[in-house]
Amino acid sequence: MKLRSRSSALIGSLCLVATVALGAASAAPKPTAAQVSLTKVATAQNPTAGTAGPGGSVWIAERAGTVRVLGDQGLSEPVLDISGETTTDGERGLLGIAFDKDFAHFYISFTNREGTSTVDEFAVADGKLRPDTRRTVLTQTQPYANHNGGDLAFGPDGYLYIALGDGGSGGDPHGNGQNLGTLLGKLLRIDPGGGDPYAIPPGNPFVGTAGAKPEIWAYGLRNPWRFSFDKGTGDLLIGDVGQNAWEEIDWAPAASKGGENYGWGEMEGNHPYQDGTEPANHVPPIHEYDRGGLGCSVTGGYVYRGAAVPDLMGQYVFSDYCDGTLRALQIENGKVTGVSDLGANGGEVVAFAQGGDGELYVLDIGGGVSRIGPA
Repeated sequence: MKLRSRSSALIGSLCLVATVALGAASAAPKPTAAQVSLTKVATAQNPTAGTAGPGGSVWIAERAGTVRVLGDQGLSEPVLDISGETTTDGERGLLGIAFDKDFAHFYISFTNREGTSTVDEFAVADGKLRPDTRRTVLTQTQPYANHNGGDLAFGPDGYLYIALGDGGSGGDPHGNGQNLGTLLGKLLRIDPGGGDPYAIPPGNPFVGTAGAKPEIWAYGLRNPWRFSFDKGTGDLLIGDVGQNAWEEIDWAPAASKGGENYGWGEMEGNHPYQDGTEPANHVPPIHEYDRGGLGCSVTGGYVYRGAAVPDLMGQYVFSDYCDGTLRALQIENGKVTGVSDLGANGGEVVAFAQGGDGELYVLDIGGGVSRIGPA
């Protein structure tokens, strides 16, 4: 797989177009600033995603289609290799991985040779994948090679959440963000164990709504490249990549019944996009930053719930693909009360991974897998 420099298609694509000014949009007071360090624990081949695995392990996805397990000696040999089935042009590749809460099933999100977003499932026995059990859960055709989304996570409710971008190009030319008749530009919620190939959770917000896809949990998203649930509260946080001017982080409380409209393509952050009109039900981001600085694409992370950096406890850690600086939000009752620079740079940060112990890892698309620790 060939990766070019920041002027390359990856930055125009995987970095999801933007130049991000990492000054906060509002002059929020800063919390007591934690400072962190990064310890490189492994080198991967273009890591794109990671997840907590059985037995306290951390599993790392590589863009071309391999999955490896992180151990004391670095990364294992591949435990899964679908590189013959993926394409890595544009923003494509193996983009997301997740286990269910019992580590009984493993899910992968990738773009196949035709560029179709695909979610597959494997049964797991004794911490190992069972290739003979592989099945396809969900597919979505993609009109362009960018804005595929691709992240996966199980929520506290036990359902599988799937992020899909608006289909690509620029400016949402097909109006997918606000169209409830397509899965593109949405966060989905399905029950993969409840049906063949999956069931719709009965509490999904658009079940029974004429013309709406019942899989949809939230909409109005441009490219929700990374999202996560707070291990402590169950709150949902989404890093949604902007178009030309604003990067945003969206939030929903654990008690949400879904149906949030985050505004794209009428809104970019808190601002009308071109001649857009703010939807009446627009849920504004809890944080945005403009593109006057070095960044280009927000990389959503996790609320820190580890023990290594006590001053960071409960703060949301995120970064930017082009800037690489690790930052944190202090959030109280759904409002950002502080923004801080953590004093470390992760390179071309494409994702974070959270271990079962709550500790965080930073993935640099160039290969570095680093653990966050005290400064």
